[in-house]
Amino acid sequence: MPLYSSSHFLQSSTFLFTQPSSQNYNFAKPWLPSSHLWARPVTRISCVSTIRPKRKSSANTERSSEAEELVRIIMRSFSDKEPLLKTLNKYVRIVRTQHCFLLFEELGKGDKWLQCLEVFRWMQKQRWYIADNGIYSKLISVMGKQGQTRMAMWLFSEMRSSGCRPDPSVYNALITAHLHSKDKRKALSKALGYFDKMKGIERCKPNIVTYNILLRAFAQARNVEQVNILFKDLDESIVSPDIYTYNGVMDAYGKNGMIREMESVLSSMKSNQCKPDIITFNLLIDSYGKRQEFDKMEQVFKSLLHSKERPTLPTFNSMIINYGKARLMEKAERVFKKMTDMGYAPSFITYESLIMMYGFCDCISRARDIFDRWVESGKELKVSTFNAMLDVYCMNGLPMEANELFESANSIGVIPDSSTYKLLYKAYTKANMKELLRKLLKHMDGAGIVPNKWFFLEALGAILSSPPASPGSASKTPGLKKPKDTSHKKSPKDRTKT
Repeated sequence: MPLYSSSHFLQSSTFLFTQPSSQNYNFAKPWLPSSHLWARPVTRISCVSTIRPKRKSSANTERSSEAEELVRIIMRSFSDKEPLLKTLNKYVRIVRTQHCFLLFEELGKGDKWLQCLEVFRWMQKQRWYIADNGIYSKLISVMGKQGQTRMAMWLFSEMRSSGCRPDPSVYNALITAHLHSKDKRKALSKALGYFDKMKGIERCKPNIVTYNILLRAFAQARNVEQVNILFKDLDESIVSPDIYTYNGVMDAYGKNGMIREMESVLSSMKSNQCKPDIITFNLLIDSYGKRQEFDKMEQVFKSLLHSKERPTLPTFNSMIINYGKARLMEKAERVFKKMTDMGYAPSFITYESLIMMYGFCDCISRARDIFDRWVESGKELKVSTFNAMLDVYCMNGLPMEANELFESANSIGVIPDSSTYKLLYKAYTKANMKELLRKLLKHMDGAGIVPNKWFFLEALGAILSSPPASPGSASKTPGLKKPKDTSHKKSPKDRTKT
Protein backbone atom coordinates (compact mmCIF):
# COMPACT_ATOMS: atom_id res chain seq x y z
CA MET A 1 0.00 0.00 0.00
CA PRO A 2 1.65 3.30 -1.01
CA LEU A 3 2.40 5.71 1.78
CA TYR A 4 2.01 8.72 -0.41
CA SER A 5 -1.01 8.45 -2.68
CA SER A 6 -1.71 10.78 -5.59
CA SER A 7 -4.93 12.04 -4.00
CA HIS A 8 -3.05 12.91 -0.80
CA PHE A 9 -0.44 14.78 -2.81
CA LEU A 10 -3.06 16.79 -4.67
CA GLN A 11 -4.78 17.79 -1.44
CA SER A 12 -1.56 18.85 0.23
CA SER A 13 0.68 20.01 -2.61
CA THR A 14 0.09 23.71 -1.93
CA PHE A 15 0.81 23.04 1.74
CA LEU A 16 4.05 21.32 0.84
CA PHE A 17 5.38 24.28 -1.07
CA THR A 18 3.88 27.42 0.37
CA GLN A 19 3.97 27.12 4.16
CA PRO A 20 6.09 29.70 6.01
CA SER A 21 9.68 28.72 6.60
CA SER A 22 9.02 28.38 10.34
CA GLN A 23 6.64 25.46 9.71
CA ASN A 24 7.86 22.09 11.00
CA TYR A 25 7.23 19.19 8.66
CA ASN A 26 6.91 15.83 10.37
CA PHE A 27 5.99 13.45 7.56
CA ALA A 28 7.09 9.82 7.89
CA LYS A 29 10.10 8.72 5.92
CA PRO A 30 8.39 7.40 2.75
CA TRP A 31 11.22 5.28 1.42
CA LEU A 32 10.45 2.54 3.97
CA PRO A 33 7.27 0.58 4.69
CA SER A 34 5.37 2.08 7.63
CA SER A 35 6.06 -0.95 9.81
CA HIS A 36 9.81 -0.31 9.58
CA LEU A 37 9.85 3.37 10.51
CA TRP A 38 12.06 4.34 13.41
CA ALA A 39 11.09 6.38 16.40
CA ARG A 40 14.32 8.38 16.26
CA PRO A 41 13.94 12.17 15.91
CA VAL A 42 14.07 13.75 12.46
CA THR A 43 17.48 15.17 11.66
CA ARG A 44 17.50 18.84 10.77
CA ILE A 45 19.54 19.68 7.71
CA SER A 46 20.46 22.84 5.90
CA CYS A 47 20.07 23.13 2.14
CA VAL A 48 23.40 23.81 0.51
CA SER A 49 21.72 26.01 -2.07
CA THR A 50 20.56 28.49 0.57
CA ILE A 51 24.07 29.35 1.71
CA ARG A 52 25.44 32.45 0.08
CA PRO A 53 28.80 31.64 -1.56
CA LYS A 54 31.82 33.63 -0.49
CA ARG A 55 32.77 36.38 -2.84
CA LYS A 56 36.03 35.89 -4.67
CA SER A 57 38.57 38.56 -4.07
CA SER A 58 39.40 40.77 -7.04
CA ALA A 59 42.97 39.40 -7.06
CA ASN A 60 41.74 35.79 -7.26
CA THR A 61 39.26 36.68 -9.98
CA GLU A 62 41.98 38.39 -11.99
CA ARG A 63 44.34 35.41 -11.65
CA SER A 64 41.53 33.05 -12.66
CA SER A 65 40.70 35.07 -15.79
CA GLU A 66 44.41 35.21 -16.74
CA ALA A 67 44.67 31.42 -16.39
CA GLU A 68 41.56 30.92 -18.53
CA GLU A 69 42.92 33.23 -21.21
CA LEU A 70 46.23 31.34 -21.35
CA VAL A 71 44.37 28.03 -21.68
CA ARG A 72 42.29 29.47 -24.54
CA ILE A 73 45.52 30.50 -26.30
CA ILE A 74 47.00 27.01 -25.84
CA MET A 75 43.80 25.34 -27.10
CA ARG A 76 43.80 27.55 -30.21
CA SER A 77 47.49 27.03 -30.87
CA PHE A 78 47.94 23.28 -31.05
CA SER A 79 46.95 21.29 -34.14
CA ASP A 80 48.12 18.34 -36.23
CA LYS A 81 51.00 20.48 -37.49
CA GLU A 82 51.91 21.79 -34.03
CA PRO A 83 51.53 19.09 -31.34
CA LEU A 84 50.19 19.96 -27.92
CA LEU A 85 53.49 19.26 -26.15
CA LYS A 86 55.32 21.70 -28.40
CA THR A 87 52.73 24.36 -27.54
CA LEU A 88 53.07 23.62 -23.82
CA ASN A 89 56.84 23.93 -24.02
CA LYS A 90 56.40 27.42 -25.45
CA TYR A 91 54.68 28.45 -22.23
CA VAL A 92 56.69 26.22 -19.87
CA ARG A 93 57.69 29.16 -17.65
CA ILE A 94 54.13 30.17 -16.81
CA VAL A 95 52.00 27.00 -17.09
CA ARG A 96 51.24 25.55 -13.66
CA THR A 97 48.79 23.09 -12.08
CA GLN A 98 45.75 25.37 -12.35
CA HIS A 99 46.32 25.74 -16.09
CA CYS A 100 46.57 21.97 -16.48
CA PHE A 101 43.29 21.52 -14.60
CA LEU A 102 41.59 23.87 -17.03
CA LEU A 103 43.22 22.07 -19.95
CA PHE A 104 41.86 18.74 -18.70
CA GLU A 105 38.37 20.26 -18.67
CA GLU A 106 38.61 21.74 -22.16
CA LEU A 107 40.23 18.67 -23.72
CA GLY A 108 37.64 16.45 -22.02
CA LYS A 109 34.81 18.47 -23.57
CA GLY A 110 36.32 17.85 -27.01
CA ASP A 111 36.75 14.07 -26.55
CA LYS A 112 40.54 14.52 -26.52
CA TRP A 113 41.31 12.19 -23.62
CA LEU A 114 44.63 11.09 -25.12
CA GLN A 115 45.81 14.70 -25.07
CA CYS A 116 44.81 14.84 -21.39
CA LEU A 117 47.28 12.05 -20.72
CA GLU A 118 49.94 13.93 -22.71
CA VAL A 119 49.42 16.99 -20.51
CA PHE A 120 49.60 14.79 -17.41
CA ARG A 121 52.89 13.22 -18.51
CA TRP A 122 54.23 16.67 -19.34
CA MET A 123 53.23 17.88 -15.85
CA GLN A 124 55.11 15.02 -14.19
CA LYS A 125 58.36 16.17 -15.80
CA GLN A 126 58.12 19.71 -14.45
CA ARG A 127 60.00 20.83 -11.34
CA TRP A 128 56.88 22.28 -9.75
CA TYR A 129 54.86 19.07 -10.06
CA ILE A 130 53.72 17.42 -6.84
CA ALA A 131 51.55 14.30 -7.00
CA ASP A 132 48.12 15.33 -5.77
CA ASN A 133 44.77 13.59 -5.30
CA GLY A 134 42.99 16.47 -7.00
CA ILE A 135 44.91 15.94 -10.24
CA TYR A 136 44.11 12.22 -10.28
CA SER A 137 40.43 12.84 -9.40
CA LYS A 138 40.12 15.24 -12.31
CA LEU A 139 41.77 12.86 -14.77
CA ILE A 140 39.74 9.87 -13.58
CA SER A 141 36.59 11.96 -14.01
CA VAL A 142 37.56 12.95 -17.58
CA MET A 143 38.37 9.34 -18.50
CA GLY A 144 35.04 8.18 -17.10
CA LYS A 145 33.07 10.69 -19.16
CA GLN A 146 34.91 9.47 -22.26
CA GLY A 147 34.01 5.85 -21.48
CA GLN A 148 37.63 5.00 -20.74
CA THR A 149 36.96 2.98 -17.58
CA ARG A 150 40.17 0.94 -17.82
CA MET A 151 42.22 4.10 -18.12
CA ALA A 152 40.44 5.51 -15.05
CA MET A 153 41.35 2.36 -13.10
CA TRP A 154 44.94 2.59 -14.30
CA LEU A 155 45.14 6.19 -13.08
CA PHE A 156 43.80 5.08 -9.69
CA SER A 157 46.56 2.46 -9.51
CA GLU A 158 49.14 5.00 -10.71
CA MET A 159 48.02 7.40 -7.97
CA ARG A 160 48.67 4.83 -5.25
CA SER A 161 52.05 3.98 -6.77
CA SER A 162 53.01 7.67 -6.67
CA GLY A 163 52.55 7.75 -2.89
CA CYS A 164 49.13 9.44 -2.75
CA ARG A 165 46.61 8.00 -0.32
CA PRO A 166 43.08 7.75 -1.73
CA ASP A 167 40.41 10.03 -0.29
CA PRO A 168 36.62 10.24 -0.87
CA SER A 169 37.01 12.54 -3.90
CA VAL A 170 39.15 9.98 -5.73
CA TYR A 171 36.75 7.13 -4.96
CA ASN A 172 33.80 9.31 -6.01
CA ALA A 173 35.51 9.99 -9.34
CA LEU A 174 36.21 6.28 -9.81
CA ILE A 175 32.62 5.30 -8.98
CA THR A 176 31.32 7.89 -11.46
CA ALA A 177 33.74 6.63 -14.11
CA HIS A 178 32.32 3.11 -13.79
CA LEU A 179 28.76 4.43 -13.97
CA HIS A 180 29.50 5.93 -17.38
CA SER A 181 30.19 2.47 -18.85
CA LYS A 182 27.62 0.75 -21.07
CA ASP A 183 27.18 -2.34 -18.90
CA LYS A 184 25.06 -0.67 -16.21
CA ARG A 185 24.48 -3.79 -14.14
CA LYS A 186 28.20 -4.45 -13.84
CA ALA A 187 28.88 -0.76 -13.24
CA LEU A 188 26.39 -0.56 -10.36
CA SER A 189 27.87 -3.68 -8.81
CA LYS A 190 31.37 -2.19 -9.03
CA ALA A 191 30.11 1.08 -7.56
CA LEU A 192 28.65 -0.71 -4.54
CA GLY A 193 31.93 -2.59 -4.13
CA TYR A 194 33.88 0.67 -3.93
CA PHE A 195 31.23 2.08 -1.59
CA ASP A 196 31.70 -0.83 0.84
CA LYS A 197 35.48 -0.52 0.54
CA MET A 198 35.28 3.19 1.44
CA LYS A 199 33.40 2.33 4.63
CA GLY A 200 36.34 0.19 5.76
CA ILE A 201 38.97 2.93 5.28
CA GLU A 202 39.01 5.58 7.99
CA ARG A 203 40.06 8.50 5.80
CA CYS A 204 37.80 7.43 2.91
CA LYS A 205 34.41 7.25 4.59
CA PRO A 206 31.59 7.97 2.08
CA ASN A 207 30.55 11.62 2.07
CA ILE A 208 27.31 13.17 0.84
CA VAL A 209 28.69 13.33 -2.72
CA THR A 210 29.20 9.54 -2.64
CA TYR A 211 25.61 8.97 -1.52
CA ASN A 212 24.25 11.43 -4.08
CA ILE A 213 26.08 9.68 -6.93
CA LEU A 214 24.86 6.22 -5.91
CA LEU A 215 21.30 7.25 -5.09
CA ARG A 216 20.84 8.93 -8.45
CA ALA A 217 22.41 6.00 -10.32
CA PHE A 218 20.13 3.41 -8.69
CA ALA A 219 17.08 5.64 -9.17
CA GLN A 220 17.96 5.89 -12.87
CA ALA A 221 18.21 2.09 -12.94
CA ARG A 222 14.71 1.87 -11.37
CA ASN A 223 16.15 -0.07 -8.43
CA VAL A 224 13.85 1.29 -5.72
CA GLU A 225 14.94 -1.34 -3.19
CA GLN A 226 18.60 -0.29 -3.39
CA VAL A 227 17.63 3.39 -3.22
CA ASN A 228 15.72 2.67 0.02
CA ILE A 229 18.71 0.75 1.43
CA LEU A 230 21.03 3.66 0.63
CA PHE A 231 18.62 6.17 2.21
CA LYS A 232 18.48 4.01 5.35
CA ASP A 233 22.29 3.80 5.39
CA LEU A 234 22.50 7.57 4.97
CA ASP A 235 20.02 8.13 7.80
CA GLU A 236 22.13 5.99 10.16
CA SER A 237 25.39 7.70 9.19
CA ILE A 238 26.85 10.99 10.40
CA VAL A 239 26.27 12.43 6.93
CA SER A 240 23.16 14.56 6.30
CA PRO A 241 21.29 14.69 2.97
CA ASP A 242 21.23 17.98 1.09
CA ILE A 243 19.04 19.46 -1.63
CA TYR A 244 21.14 17.73 -4.30
CA THR A 245 20.37 14.35 -2.72
CA TYR A 246 16.64 14.77 -3.11
CA ASN A 247 16.72 16.58 -6.45
CA GLY A 248 18.95 13.90 -7.99
CA VAL A 249 16.69 11.02 -6.97
CA MET A 250 13.43 12.83 -7.81
CA ASP A 251 14.77 13.85 -11.21
CA ALA A 252 15.80 10.28 -12.00
CA TYR A 253 12.44 8.88 -10.89
CA GLY A 254 10.59 11.63 -12.76
CA LYS A 255 12.43 10.96 -16.02
CA ASN A 256 11.54 7.28 -15.65
CA GLY A 257 7.87 8.16 -15.16
CA MET A 258 7.96 6.82 -11.57
CA ILE A 259 5.69 9.51 -10.15
CA ARG A 260 4.67 7.74 -6.94
CA GLU A 261 8.31 7.12 -6.02
CA MET A 262 9.19 10.71 -6.88
CA GLU A 263 6.42 12.00 -4.60
CA SER A 264 7.61 9.72 -1.82
CA VAL A 265 11.07 11.28 -1.93
CA LEU A 266 9.46 14.74 -2.02
CA SER A 267 7.62 13.87 1.22
CA SER A 268 10.90 12.81 2.79
CA MET A 269 12.55 16.03 1.71
CA LYS A 270 9.84 18.07 3.43
CA SER A 271 9.96 15.98 6.59
CA ASN A 272 13.68 16.77 6.83
CA GLN A 273 13.10 20.53 6.71
CA CYS A 274 14.78 20.86 3.29
CA LYS A 275 13.04 23.59 1.30
CA PRO A 276 12.67 23.10 -2.47
CA ASP A 277 14.80 25.21 -4.78
CA ILE A 278 14.09 26.15 -8.39
CA ILE A 279 15.61 22.86 -9.58
CA THR A 280 13.06 20.99 -7.46
CA PHE A 281 10.15 22.98 -8.89
CA ASN A 282 11.39 22.56 -12.47
CA LEU A 283 11.91 18.82 -12.26
CA LEU A 284 8.45 18.34 -10.71
CA ILE A 285 6.83 20.51 -13.39
CA ASP A 286 8.65 18.62 -16.14
CA SER A 287 7.90 15.18 -14.68
CA TYR A 288 4.18 15.86 -14.24
CA GLY A 289 4.03 17.51 -17.66
CA LYS A 290 5.57 14.53 -19.43
CA ARG A 291 3.05 12.24 -17.77
CA GLN A 292 0.30 14.73 -18.73
CA GLU A 293 -0.71 15.10 -15.08
CA PHE A 294 -1.46 18.75 -15.69
CA ASP A 295 -3.47 19.42 -12.51
CA LYS A 296 -0.40 18.56 -10.43
CA MET A 297 1.90 20.43 -12.79
CA GLU A 298 -0.24 23.57 -12.49
CA GLN A 299 -0.39 23.27 -8.68
CA VAL A 300 3.40 23.08 -8.50
CA PHE A 301 3.67 26.11 -10.77
CA LYS A 302 1.27 28.09 -8.55
CA SER A 303 3.30 27.06 -5.51
CA LEU A 304 6.45 28.26 -7.27
CA LEU A 305 4.88 31.66 -7.91
CA HIS A 306 4.01 31.96 -4.20
CA SER A 307 7.47 30.88 -3.03
CA LYS A 308 10.69 32.84 -2.68
CA GLU A 309 12.00 31.19 -5.85
CA ARG A 310 11.38 32.61 -9.30
CA PRO A 311 10.55 30.66 -12.46
CA THR A 312 13.30 30.28 -15.04
CA LEU A 313 13.07 29.89 -18.81
CA PRO A 314 13.23 26.06 -18.51
CA THR A 315 10.10 26.26 -16.31
CA PHE A 316 8.07 27.86 -19.11
CA ASN A 317 9.73 25.89 -21.93
CA SER A 318 8.83 22.59 -20.28
CA MET A 319 5.18 23.59 -19.79
CA ILE A 320 4.85 24.84 -23.38
CA ILE A 321 6.25 21.67 -24.95
CA ASN A 322 4.28 19.31 -22.69
CA TYR A 323 1.00 21.14 -23.29
CA GLY A 324 1.85 20.95 -26.99
CA LYS A 325 2.31 17.18 -26.89
CA ALA A 326 -1.17 16.94 -25.37
CA ARG A 327 -2.48 19.29 -28.12
CA LEU A 328 -3.51 21.89 -25.53
CA MET A 329 -2.50 24.85 -27.65
CA GLU A 330 -4.43 27.55 -25.77
CA LYS A 331 -2.86 26.57 -22.45
CA ALA A 332 0.62 26.58 -24.02
CA GLU A 333 -0.01 30.05 -25.45
CA ARG A 334 -1.18 31.28 -22.03
CA VAL A 335 2.08 30.05 -20.52
CA PHE A 336 4.06 31.96 -23.15
CA LYS A 337 2.01 35.11 -22.46
CA LYS A 338 2.56 34.69 -18.72
CA MET A 339 6.29 34.39 -19.37
CA THR A 340 6.48 37.58 -21.42
CA ASP A 341 4.18 39.47 -19.00
CA MET A 342 6.63 38.60 -16.22
CA GLY A 343 9.44 40.20 -18.21
CA TYR A 344 11.24 37.07 -19.46
CA ALA A 345 12.90 37.28 -22.88
CA PRO A 346 12.35 34.07 -24.91
CA SER A 347 15.51 32.12 -25.75
CA PHE A 348 16.07 30.01 -28.83
CA ILE A 349 14.93 27.01 -26.78
CA THR A 350 11.65 28.81 -26.08
CA TYR A 351 11.20 29.34 -29.80
CA GLU A 352 11.97 25.67 -30.44
CA SER A 353 9.37 24.71 -27.81
CA LEU A 354 6.77 26.93 -29.51
CA ILE A 355 7.63 25.53 -32.95
CA MET A 356 7.26 21.95 -31.72
CA MET A 357 4.09 22.81 -29.78
CA TYR A 358 2.41 24.18 -32.92
CA GLY A 359 3.68 21.17 -34.84
CA PHE A 360 2.03 18.77 -32.37
CA CYS A 361 -1.18 20.81 -32.71
CA ASP A 362 -1.12 20.63 -36.56
CA CYS A 363 -0.62 24.40 -36.84
CA ILE A 364 2.25 24.26 -39.33
CA SER A 365 1.85 27.83 -40.57
CA ARG A 366 2.11 29.21 -37.02
CA ALA A 367 5.21 27.10 -36.41
CA ARG A 368 6.74 28.50 -39.59
CA ASP A 369 5.85 32.05 -38.53
CA ILE A 370 7.75 31.53 -35.25
CA PHE A 371 10.72 30.10 -37.15
CA ASP A 372 10.77 32.97 -39.67
CA ARG A 373 10.51 35.50 -36.87
CA TRP A 374 13.67 34.09 -35.29
CA VAL A 375 15.53 34.02 -38.62
CA GLU A 376 14.53 37.63 -39.37
CA SER A 377 15.58 38.78 -35.88
CA GLY A 378 19.22 38.55 -36.96
CA LYS A 379 20.10 36.34 -33.98
CA GLU A 380 22.22 33.24 -34.47
CA LEU A 381 20.14 30.41 -35.91
CA LYS A 382 20.98 27.20 -34.06
CA VAL A 383 20.88 23.95 -35.98
CA SER A 384 18.53 22.59 -33.27
CA THR A 385 15.98 25.33 -34.14
CA PHE A 386 16.36 24.46 -37.84
CA ASN A 387 15.85 20.77 -37.00
CA ALA A 388 12.73 21.60 -34.94
CA MET A 389 11.08 23.21 -37.96
CA LEU A 390 12.10 20.30 -40.18
CA ASP A 391 10.69 17.89 -37.61
CA VAL A 392 7.34 19.72 -37.66
CA TYR A 393 7.13 19.25 -41.43
CA CYS A 394 8.16 15.60 -41.19
CA MET A 395 5.78 14.66 -38.35
CA ASN A 396 2.90 16.23 -40.29
CA GLY A 397 3.66 14.31 -43.48
CA LEU A 398 5.12 17.23 -45.48
CA PRO A 399 8.44 15.90 -46.84
CA MET A 400 8.46 18.29 -49.81
CA GLU A 401 8.22 21.34 -47.51
CA ALA A 402 10.95 19.82 -45.34
CA ASN A 403 13.16 19.37 -48.39
CA GLU A 404 12.54 22.96 -49.49
CA LEU A 405 13.63 24.25 -46.08
CA PHE A 406 16.64 21.92 -46.08
CA GLU A 407 17.75 23.26 -49.45
CA SER A 408 17.65 26.81 -48.02
CA ALA A 409 20.06 25.98 -45.17
CA ASN A 410 23.00 27.85 -46.69
CA SER A 411 20.98 30.97 -47.43
CA ILE A 412 19.74 31.27 -43.83
CA GLY A 413 23.19 30.56 -42.38
CA VAL A 414 22.88 27.15 -40.77
CA ILE A 415 24.98 24.01 -41.26
CA PRO A 416 22.94 20.77 -41.00
CA ASP A 417 24.24 18.18 -38.55
CA SER A 418 23.84 14.41 -38.32
CA SER A 419 20.46 14.83 -36.57
CA THR A 420 19.21 16.82 -39.57
CA TYR A 421 20.06 14.00 -41.95
CA LYS A 422 18.60 11.33 -39.66
CA LEU A 423 15.17 12.91 -39.37
CA LEU A 424 15.03 13.70 -43.12
CA TYR A 425 16.16 10.20 -44.07
CA LYS A 426 13.48 8.66 -41.87
CA ALA A 427 10.80 11.00 -43.28
CA TYR A 428 11.78 10.42 -46.92
CA THR A 429 11.99 6.67 -46.34
CA LYS A 430 8.59 6.57 -44.70
CA ALA A 431 7.10 8.51 -47.63
CA ASN A 432 8.98 6.28 -50.11
CA MET A 433 10.43 9.36 -51.87
CA LYS A 434 13.39 7.76 -53.62
CA GLU A 435 14.58 10.82 -55.49
CA LEU A 436 14.76 12.91 -52.34
CA LEU A 437 16.61 10.05 -50.64
CA ARG A 438 19.24 9.98 -53.40
CA LYS A 439 19.71 13.72 -53.17
CA LEU A 440 19.99 13.52 -49.38
CA LEU A 441 22.64 10.80 -49.57
CA LYS A 442 24.57 12.97 -52.00
CA HIS A 443 24.36 15.90 -49.55
CA MET A 444 25.58 13.63 -46.75
CA ASP A 445 28.52 12.51 -48.83
CA GLY A 446 29.46 16.12 -49.56
CA ALA A 447 29.14 17.06 -45.90
CA GLY A 448 31.28 14.15 -44.73
CA ILE A 449 28.46 12.37 -42.89
CA VAL A 450 29.04 8.62 -42.99
CA PRO A 451 25.94 6.60 -42.03
CA ASN A 452 26.50 3.55 -39.86
CA LYS A 453 24.20 0.56 -39.46
CA TRP A 454 22.14 2.25 -36.73
CA PHE A 455 21.33 5.08 -39.08
CA PHE A 456 19.75 2.65 -41.54
CA LEU A 457 18.10 0.54 -38.85
CA GLU A 458 16.29 3.63 -37.54
CA ALA A 459 15.08 4.37 -41.05
CA LEU A 460 13.96 0.75 -41.38
CA GLY A 461 12.02 1.19 -38.14
CA ALA A 462 10.24 4.16 -39.72
CA ILE A 463 9.18 1.97 -42.65
CA LEU A 464 7.92 -0.83 -40.41
CA SER A 465 5.86 1.61 -38.34
CA SER A 466 4.33 3.24 -41.43
CA PRO A 467 1.32 1.98 -43.44
CA PRO A 468 2.15 -0.81 -45.92
CA ALA A 469 3.74 0.45 -49.10
CA SER A 470 3.82 -1.19 -52.50
CA PRO A 471 5.51 -4.61 -52.62
CA GLY A 472 9.27 -4.39 -52.67
CA SER A 473 9.41 -0.66 -51.97
CA ALA A 474 11.50 -1.06 -48.81
CA SER A 475 14.07 -3.26 -50.49
CA LYS A 476 14.45 -0.71 -53.28
CA THR A 477 14.95 2.19 -50.89
CA PRO A 478 18.46 3.61 -51.29
CA GLY A 479 20.78 2.67 -48.45
CA LEU A 480 18.49 0.07 -46.91
CA LYS A 481 19.69 -2.96 -48.82
CA LYS A 482 22.93 -3.18 -46.88
CA PRO A 483 22.54 -1.80 -43.36
CA LYS A 484 26.19 -2.07 -42.41
CA ASP A 485 28.74 0.35 -41.07
CA THR A 486 30.56 2.00 -43.97
CA SER A 487 32.70 4.32 -41.90
CA HIS A 488 35.88 2.53 -43.05
CA LYS A 489 35.54 3.91 -46.55
CA LYS A 490 36.91 7.33 -45.69
CA SER A 491 39.43 8.66 -43.23
CA PRO A 492 38.01 9.59 -39.78
CA LYS A 493 39.71 12.95 -40.11
CA ASP A 494 37.59 13.77 -43.12
CA ARG A 495 34.32 12.21 -42.06
CA THR A 496 31.82 12.48 -39.22
CA LYS A 497 29.79 9.50 -38.02
CA THR A 498 26.09 9.93 -37.38
